[in-house]
Amino acid sequence: MLDINWIKNNLEEFKTSLKNRNSDVDVNLMLELDDKRRSFLMELQTLQQSRNEKSKAIGIIKDKESKEFFDAKQEVNEINSKIDSIKNLTEKAEREFLDFLSRIPNILDKKVPVGKDESENIVVSTFGTPRKFDFQPRAHFELGEALGMMDFEQAAKISGSRFVNLKGQLARLERALANFMLDMHTKEFGFQEVSPSVLVKSDAMYGTGQLPKFSEDSFETKNGLWLIPTSEVPITNMVAEKILNPADLPMRYAAYTPCFRSEAGSAGKDTRGMIRLHQFYKVELVTISTKESSQEEYAHLMRAAEEVLIRLELPHRKSLLCSGDTGFTSQQTHDLEVWLPAQNCYREISSCSIFGEFQARRMNARYKKPGDKDTSFVHTMNGSGLAVGRTIVAIMENYQNQDGSITIPELLRSYMGCDRIERL
Repeated sequence: MLDINWIKNNLEEFKTSLKNRNSDVDVNLMLELDDKRRSFLMELQTLQQSRNEKSKAIGIIKDKESKEFFDAKQEVNEINSKIDSIKNLTEKAEREFLDFLSRIPNILDKKVPVGKDESENIVVSTFGTPRKFDFQPRAHFELGEALGMMDFEQAAKISGSRFVNLKGQLARLERALANFMLDMHTKEFGFQEVSPSVLVKSDAMYGTGQLPKFSEDSFETKNGLWLIPTSEVPITNMVAEKILNPADLPMRYAAYTPCFRSEAGSAGKDTRGMIRLHQFYKVELVTISTKESSQEEYAHLMRAAEEVLIRLELPHRKSLLCSGDTGFTSQQTHDLEVWLPAQNCYREISSCSIFGEFQARRMNARYKKPGDKDTSFVHTMNGSGLAVGRTIVAIMENYQNQDGSITIPELLRSYMGCDRIERL
């Protein structure tokens, strides 16, 4: 959530950011709602001050049976009635304003290039050269089904479309990748492993920006809990409503969890295979920092995510997302895109974003420096380190052999206990 005072003091920058995002926000209505709630609040404060003054005056009236005392009491009662009425109007105006403000996207970092959609993202760097096959490379789902280890048909009977059952060595590969990623992030990059809940309250979803704007993208249970779209939600909320000691920052966390997304609006996209599922597994990286160290921590988080691809020797590139493709909560986002031979293109495997204090304001997560009178909002960031299912896809397609077997990347062999996946 943005600071309304910052918006009013930087109105042109705010409008420019909205324009660059192609975001349709009624700025005049926002300002009207702010003026309305402030007007009610001032009236409420004036009435409360008047009541306090008249109550004190009543206290010095000696004759409690006099008309003076009775009239003064009556006047205070009338003010109390007005206060109750204005208080209700103030609370309603405050809710309307906060609901409107909560639907406004974050301010873009000045380094974000202006562009309408993903076609105008900027490639920052590339790693590796796509392999040249002496045979026609097959898609991961063709390989997996031929191996007898990837079952979409039965999964659809059990759960519906966009689900998969992995079996045998592909199920083991999923576990091996998660273990490798967590080991690297915790032992070499200073992230602390967390095993969070995968059901969260609406407040947690609101705190990280999934609600209210993106309710259709997630699954809600009958008792009002939400299945997490990513472990960013429970992990980032670990500091909600807290005032932290800056000596404890940065806090770096890594978690391996199932993630759930309704894929609303993705009809017809990636209908085959594991690219876009309702349930998938991901190693998520989350960092909570001070304002001063946030850019350094963001670079550290991206290095950790990319290192997974480097060590797996998977060709990939890093792209800086343009304004029209940057997510609602993000100030700036970099995507890591892995090469998929069967599609003959790069596909996103990790999205790393920095949010500034946008999420912290929603969660009321702060820190206080020794000697400072006021608190400051923490800065938050996260990224996939990596999406495990898409990493399986990338390994299968890049390391496939003509006979349909899959060579295991060297560093994973100790986790797998074999050097090849093949039909038994």
